[in-house]
Amino acid sequence: MSNNEKMSRPPRKFAGRGPMGGGAPGEKANDFKSAIKRLFSELNRFKVLIVISLVLAALSSILSIVAPNKLSDLTDEISKGLVVNKENLQLLTKTIKNNMQEGMESLKKQQIKQMESMGMSSEQIQTQLSTQNSNSASSEFDISNMSEDMKNILFKEIEIDGTKISIEDQYTFLKAMNELGLGTTSENQKSSEEADNSNIDANKLYSKIDEMPESIKTVIEPKMDMEAIQKIALFLVAIYLCSALFNYIESISMTDVANKFAKSLRTRISEKINKLPLKYFDKHQTGDILSRVTNDVDTIAQSMNQSLATLVSSITLFVGTIIMMFYTNWIMALTAIISSSLGFVFMFAVLKRSQKYFIERQVELGNLNSHIEEIYSGLNVVKVYNGKREADEKFDELNKKVYNCNQKSQFLSGLMQPMMNFIGNFGYVAVCIAGALLTMNNLTTFGVIVAFIMYVRLFTSPLSQIAQALTSLQSTAAASERVFEFADEPEMSDQSNITNKLERTDVKGKIEFDNVEFYYDGNEKPTIKDFSAIAKPGQKIAIVGPTGAGKTTMVNLLMKFYEINSGDIKIDGVSTKDLTRENIHNLFTMVLQDTWLCSGTIKENIIFNKEGITDEQVEKVCETVGLSHFIKTLPHGYNTEVSDNDNLSAGQKQLLTIARAMLQDAPFLILDEATSNVDTRTEELVQKAMDKLTEGKTSFIIAHRLSTIKNADLILVMKNGNIVEQGNHEELMKLNGAYAELYNSQFEKVG
Repeated sequence: MSNNEKMSRPPRKFAGRGPMGGGAPGEKANDFKSAIKRLFSELNRFKVLIVISLVLAALSSILSIVAPNKLSDLTDEISKGLVVNKENLQLLTKTIKNNMQEGMESLKKQQIKQMESMGMSSEQIQTQLSTQNSNSASSEFDISNMSEDMKNILFKEIEIDGTKISIEDQYTFLKAMNELGLGTTSENQKSSEEADNSNIDANKLYSKIDEMPESIKTVIEPKMDMEAIQKIALFLVAIYLCSALFNYIESISMTDVANKFAKSLRTRISEKINKLPLKYFDKHQTGDILSRVTNDVDTIAQSMNQSLATLVSSITLFVGTIIMMFYTNWIMALTAIISSSLGFVFMFAVLKRSQKYFIERQVELGNLNSHIEEIYSGLNVVKVYNGKREADEKFDELNKKVYNCNQKSQFLSGLMQPMMNFIGNFGYVAVCIAGALLTMNNLTTFGVIVAFIMYVRLFTSPLSQIAQALTSLQSTAAASERVFEFADEPEMSDQSNITNKLERTDVKGKIEFDNVEFYYDGNEKPTIKDFSAIAKPGQKIAIVGPTGAGKTTMVNLLMKFYEINSGDIKIDGVSTKDLTRENIHNLFTMVLQDTWLCSGTIKENIIFNKEGITDEQVEKVCETVGLSHFIKTLPHGYNTEVSDNDNLSAGQKQLLTIARAMLQDAPFLILDEATSNVDTRTEELVQKAMDKLTEGKTSFIIAHRLSTIKNADLILVMKNGNIVEQGNHEELMKLNGAYAELYNSQFEKVG
């Protein structure tokens, strides 16, 4: 807002959302659904990039879900290479057993033939065989001293996985198995059956493997399938690389969207500020408006950059993990979910309890900051009235409230991380126990246990991320609601159809007020009513009256900061309704009671927004208003850097703004208590400069010190929005009315 617009205004009706402004943690939108819907509609031009980012976030999560399953395969494949080849062991044992049974059957047939050749009857042969079977069942089958002929009958040369195993090697293997209690003799028939049922304790073979023949070692010793391991490992590397790449592209894309969207919002707000009527700034705190430009826009940008993609990826990860767990092993899936859910019940209870303390903390912190700002902005008054003790007591009270809220919120929120660790560790333990039991019963593998340990982490992490993202979206909705509320504010009336224009050089200087009436929003009574007056070219018009009479309001209407409700204001016969605001502002120079300096040099502040000004002109106006001596005492003279916060006196700032006005050379001049902050001697110098400045210009002077407007051509005395008297100083004093009363009251002596 330009310096011209920094007029005195009616009492403000503040509409801030709270002491901390928008986007404070814990703040919620009035209508979350509508706010989010509006936000996404504003993001429509970025929808392609947003969709791509969200798809990549989902794909990254899907790859993260697939990885544990492949890691399970890798673990199982490595495990196979660390233990005896049970499949070959079982195959070897079974093959030898079958061959021995066939050999025994063959030997039995030979015995029957021999008995038949000896002339034995069928009954005798059957009795003989029964006796042999009875004897073999009650005695051990001695394999340690088997003859070569018997070996050739009971054993045959076999081939497993391309390796030929001789009769002698089989015999050696069989003796080793018998020594381990896993042979095929009659007393170990049960063990033999166990071998068929895959219950061989392969660990017992480790001590005997080195003693076995080479062919047996080749078949049953541990072997790593490096080709299979390599394929799985490369596949896993590809999954993790793709996941990281998708995540990187998604982050870059969302950052780009967030920054561009934030930039567009700031641009819109910047343009919007110049289109809003002055009444909006009368109703809103400056800090509230700045909060919308900075805090609220930053909150939206940060949420866009983090929460949106996090929410999508977390939901994908959560749902996908549950599906993969049940797909892999439903028993362990239920174990992981139940064990983790028990912890989350406590976590959400703590989260719900801590939320109110976060909200209270922001409110109390805002109260504390407001108190500090209030005390330090009026520190001189506090010291003069000995208000330090009371201010300190209130500070201690507010500070204690902030401390209590902060302590409770931080303590409860501090429990979150330990609880998350406990939930994760408890889930790991439950999965390991369930997995061990299933492995003992040959219902799962070690690799599945490893996969489920990762699934537990993938299952617990998204829940907290989803909760944080939803909380962030609440703040985002509140921030976007405030930003778009500002963007939707009614703008000043459209001026596109206005074609009239008054040039500075062509303006004669006549201004006419014709039955002007004006209401402030919400007021039932008019602030200005039936106001009529004529300012002739070159006249010095003074406007006086008690506080609230409507003096500054009249100037605001003249400058078209407000639109009049009825009547008309004309400049050289042209209605201000037919002129643009920019055109009208260009015709006026204003010097206000409230000074304003921008960050820059003294010369830049005096020249402000004016082109073609020479150093000589700057020095001349400074000499005229009495600034030259002060400027020469500065370290760098006219090139000294200053700002509105620098340690300059109010009078020095006022003189700088007067010098700035003198360079504008506009046909109309408005002085709103322009000399109120300068001393009496400086006021005389400024008054002479103003007399020279106002030569040939129509001037409007608002003053409370009536001694400064005694030489005005026309004095308008206002009361309750009306002109009750008008004339020059002598004429009004003769009337002995409202003006005379005001004038004399300033010179009354206290008895």
